[in-house]
Amino acid sequence: MTKVIDFTRFLNELAERREPFTIATVVRIHGSTLGKPGFKAVVSKEGRIIYGTVGGVCPESAIATMSLDALRTGKAKVVKVYLEDAKDALEGTLKSSNPDEIYVETNCGGMMEIYVDPYLPADRLILVGQGGKDDIEDSLVKFGKALGFETIVVDHLPVLSEDPDTLITDLDYDLNKFAFTESDSVVVLTKGERDAGILEVLSKKNIRFAGLLASMQRVGEDVAELRRRGVSQPFIETIHAPIGVDIGAVSPEEIALSIMADVVATKRGKHLPHKALAGVPAKQAT
Repeated sequence: MTKVIDFTRFLNELAERREPFTIATVVRIHGSTLGKPGFKAVVSKEGRIIYGTVGGVCPESAIATMSLDALRTGKAKVVKVYLEDAKDALEGTLKSSNPDEIYVETNCGGMMEIYVDPYLPADRLILVGQGGKDDIEDSLVKFGKALGFETIVVDHLPVLSEDPDTLITDLDYDLNKFAFTESDSVVVLTKGERDAGILEVLSKKNIRFAGLLASMQRVGEDVAELRRRGVSQPFIETIHAPIGVDIGAVSPEEIALSIMADVVATKRGKHLPHKALAGVPAKQAT
């Protein structure tokens, strides 16, 4: 059996590094198996067993594949692993139509039910502010947390009614130092001359969403400045600007709602209509 303290420490280390992983737990067995109920294994995002065991190479090779599928869908599942001789394993594979049943060639002759539970780091909503009172920034922190995002505010002097998960207040903080990930959504609320510099940094990062809150005129000026700086057209075309789904928002709360709708739609693979910019194609509904 896995030692609870060591197991918990190992999981905490993975979580601190924002590493996706799955935990495979033997919940039931029938017949002869090396793994027993309660055996656990941690499976990496590459499909490798990196801690513990569910009972040997045979079931673990099957569970690695199922773990990758659970990470892709984000859904837990119970997998039945049949440990059969070569003939029965082949027969079972050909006859079974259940994707959560696996037939493995071995001499054990038993069956294991294994619960595969994916753990994915929370998506992050990163707000880059300009300092001072900003009701949209304040509402975005609240909406982001309510929607399950890890909220990070980069703002040297924010006025917020609710604390974000992380607050970076260095006056001259260099976003180049920030460890962005491909599931990050970044909202730029800098309202002026810092816009282009921040977007230029984001153009070099692999992130899901980059959006700018600005008027049509200022966005056009920022786009021209980005081109002068040599920022690629493909990145410019991905910028959500003016940010937010066009719902006719007026109040700060409504504007924040439209921004979060934009962020969530992108997360779910939807591209909702935006107002067109000069020289930048409008995003089309799908």
